[in-house]
Amino acid sequence: MRRKSLVAPLALAAAAALVLTGCVNNEEAPATGGGGGAGVSVDEASVALLPDDIKEEGKLVIGTDANYAPNEFKDPDGKVIGWEIDLIDAMAAKLGLETEYKASQFDNIIPSIVGNKLDFGLSSFTDTVEREEQVDFINYYTAGVQWASRAGEEVDPNNACGLKVAVQATTFQDTEEVPAKSDACVAAGKEPIEKLQFEAQDAAANAVVLGQADAFSADSPVTLYAIAQTDGKLQAAGETFDEAPYGLPIAKDSELTEAIVSALESLIADGTYEEILAEWGVADGGVDEITINAASKG
Repeated sequence: MRRKSLVAPLALAAAAALVLTGCVNNEEAPATGGGGGAGVSVDEASVALLPDDIKEEGKLVIGTDANYAPNEFKDPDGKVIGWEIDLIDAMAAKLGLETEYKASQFDNIIPSIVGNKLDFGLSSFTDTVEREEQVDFINYYTAGVQWASRAGEEVDPNNACGLKVAVQATTFQDTEEVPAKSDACVAAGKEPIEKLQFEAQDAAANAVVLGQADAFSADSPVTLYAIAQTDGKLQAAGETFDEAPYGLPIAKDSELTEAIVSALESLIADGTYEEILAEWGVADGGVDEITINAASKG
């Protein structure tokens, strides 16, 4: 459910900002991917659907903002990892292709796809009707919104008037969810929500750990991962809500779409898809079928 990039309004101390793992920079540079394709057999029926130029190139060039653990982030050596990375590496292996991940600011990815600089994007994109006006989406997962607060401090996402809520800039949570909740507070004669924007998701979580925000809002797998990584300093606030499909943004009517769909469906059929999600603890959002442009068709 992602996003854009604004400078964080709070300055975190350097040491404190490293509470969570996966801190990264977002320089425009190549980023090598993970090893999710190891042991995955080629699916010849999917390969037959590939455009000739992709077959000749032998790789897929993918834009990602690797700053959203556990979906996509960088390990201490700068290698891009995460369950989405493993999934797409496995998909590429089904097609007999390599993956090349291009590190990009999130809001540069769709323009780069439209400009034919990337084959597709992978960055926890929520498929929305507005985004479908620019690109198609290959839907492969379902995520909801989940809030978190400091351990021992109860926060109700449906009654957060007057609280400070941290978000990653230009996520769904930043642009739609928290503003809508704040507007409802004002309409009811209550104090608005003070929204704190951060460029990195781990900084938003750290703001809660450090007491600079009352809660943060993020996609459910991201929030649950942050809770696990902070060793009891955070807790879930309320239940998961507003479930929506993740999608791979790809050029409108791309000849590559059919091959990707086929390869992902092959991963579902042989159990690899479920194994990858289970390994990362995100199996609850798994799907049984790969779809196209679910937002407009749902």
